[in-house]
Amino acid sequence: MIVVDTNILAYRFIPGPRTDEARQLAGKEPFWSAPPLWRFELHNVLAGYLRRQAFDRALAREIMLNAAKALSRDDRRIESGLVFDLVLRSRCTSYDCEFVAWALNLRVPLITEDAALLRNFPGACLSLSQALAA
Repeated sequence: MIVVDTNILAYRFIPGPRTDEARQLAGKEPFWSAPPLWRFELHNVLAGYLRRQAFDRALAREIMLNAAKALSRDDRRIESGLVFDLVLRSRCTSYDCEFVAWALNLRVPLITEDAALLRNFPGACLSLSQALAA
C-alpha cells in the first residue's frame, strides 16, 4: 500500500503527460490510500478543468468515481497533534501535512510531486519517479 497526494490521483485519471507514469505506479502498487481531504482537493482540480471547458461535467464526475474506486476505504481519523507537529517542522500547509500524517500513520510512503513535501519530509515522501524506481 502507498498513500498518494491529489496530484498523483490527478495524473492517473486526467489524461496528460504524467498519466502513463501514474498508471505504471498503479500497476506496481495497486493499493492506494489518501486522507478524506483528497476528495475536496480533486474537486478543486476538476473545477478548474470545468471552468476552462477542458471537459464536461459528466467526465469530471466519472473521474471522481474512478478515483474513489481506486482508493482503499479507510475510516481512520488523523490525529490533529501530528498534523500540527508536521506544520511546525515545515512551511507546508496543514492540508499537505494531512497527507504526510496519513502516510506516517499507515507506515507507508506518500507519493507526491509537491516539491515542498519532498524537501521537508524526505523520509516519508517519494516522488513519482522515485516510487517507480524503488
